[in-house]
Amino acid sequence: MIEIRDLKKRYGSFEALKGINLDIEQGTVFGFVGPNGAGKSTTMSILATLALPTSGTAKVGGYEVTEYPKEVRKRIGYMPDFFGVYDQLKATEYLHFYGASYGLPRAEREKLIPQLLELVNLSDKKDTYVDSLSRGMKQRLCLARCLVHDPEVLILDEPASGLDPRARIEMREILKELKLMGKTIIISSHILPELAEMVDQIGVIEHGEMVAQGKVSDIQNRLRVKKVIHIRTLEPESGLSDKLRDEPFVTSVLTDNTGVHVHFSGDDAQQSELLRKVISWGIPVVSFQEAQSNLEDVFLEITKGGTAE
Repeated sequence: MIEIRDLKKRYGSFEALKGINLDIEQGTVFGFVGPNGAGKSTTMSILATLALPTSGTAKVGGYEVTEYPKEVRKRIGYMPDFFGVYDQLKATEYLHFYGASYGLPRAEREKLIPQLLELVNLSDKKDTYVDSLSRGMKQRLCLARCLVHDPEVLILDEPASGLDPRARIEMREILKELKLMGKTIIISSHILPELAEMVDQIGVIEHGEMVAQGKVSDIQNRLRVKKVIHIRTLEPESGLSDKLRDEPFVTSVLTDNTGVHVHFSGDDAQQSELLRKVISWGIPVVSFQEAQSNLEDVFLEITKGGTAE
């Protein structure tokens, strides 16, 4: 559905994109992560036909963005990180305006708009003026605007930016619903743990270069980010911490009210041997499990110089 090859973008002497490559299949939810200024918004603007690349190609649905911008625009719904709304319009009028801009007949809009408002949980705000909506409601209304022409691809640049926790949860649930509808979604966000719950793949971009991409689980396995084993025992004062510090592959041991946290550099076989030893010491073990690194751990590891290879 989306194909990017050796995409570069310069602003004067500044190279915002340094030749990135990316493939996103239809129906995939792709998380685009990276620090501010890394090139996320530039890439999204090019895909949305709002910026021209210096070199390289980008295709949406088989159409190259610079050669067939009108065809691309029919197939995408773009939500920028900063957007404008028409404050003096009611929510339904706002969506009618954009539906008409896409050439939808009024009869079709009359049937579609209530469905869109229901999808973004704004049915009870249909006759409310846009300027009286909260930021979270405006975000959801703008998402409905992106869907008015039923695009195949959604390009969402920081859709949860500036939202309170409840509004972020509401936005996340809507995106899950869109995923079930088969939409191809590119979403950038700095709220990394939340992004991990909804994406199929991630791409990490830094200084205009794609430094890692793939399934979150695959990248985690390749990086072995912060392998930590959590051990909980029946007897908190069992002397387990002191014994563990003398074991090979144990780099540090921390204890709190949830149990013992062991930073471990060994492989699976060595982890199994550690469990055997703990049991042989006669310590009553309630649980022994490896903590899963989250997307934030992966991001921090990659952007400090690690690689996914």
